[in-house]
Amino acid sequence: MLLYKDIIKDDNPILRNKSKHISLPPDKSDIDTIKSLNEYLVNSYDDEMVQKYDLRPGIGLAAPQIGVLKNMFVLLLKDENNNVFNLGVINPKIISHSEEKTFLPEGEGCLSVDRTIEGFVHRYKRIKAKVHLYDFNTDIVKEETLKIENFLAIVFQHEYDHLSGILFYDHIDKNNPYYIPDNSQPLKIALENEEK
Repeated sequence: MLLYKDIIKDDNPILRNKSKHISLPPDKSDIDTIKSLNEYLVNSYDDEMVQKYDLRPGIGLAAPQIGVLKNMFVLLLKDENNNVFNLGVINPKIISHSEEKTFLPEGEGCLSVDRTIEGFVHRYKRIKAKVHLYDFNTDIVKEETLKIENFLAIVFQHEYDHLSGILFYDHIDKNNPYYIPDNSQPLKIALENEEK
């Protein structure tokens, strides 16, 4: 079982490396990795597990964050309309995006960054991505094209960045952290998703 101490922090250079493509169908070690990522997120929603194992709650976790440089990540979150998404994503590729951007007024957080970093992270409001989705119930992997927007798109892009060695604060304007370009609007979400 993954614990918070097992998640690599941002002072570790491994997080700056690019991840590798996963051969399909995924082998047992890849499946074990994606299941471990998901188990951490599921446990981090359980108050008893959080207390017992000192877990930091999360809504996304990428393989590089546990030292596995492979193209996969897991999302477990509620979007701004209270829809629940639990996605095991393998070999994602963003193929198009909107000109319009959005950002979280509270800023972004990351399980690999154990401090608050001030500033806005502007991300595409809508994206289209080709992915292979791993189904945690059936162990089946299917190729799909996702069209997503708003909060789910923000979190997807955050985790997608990890696969290229990019951290969220790399996107913050160094001279003016609260700069808002003309094509970016804030996204309001439920407080329970904050800082995860």
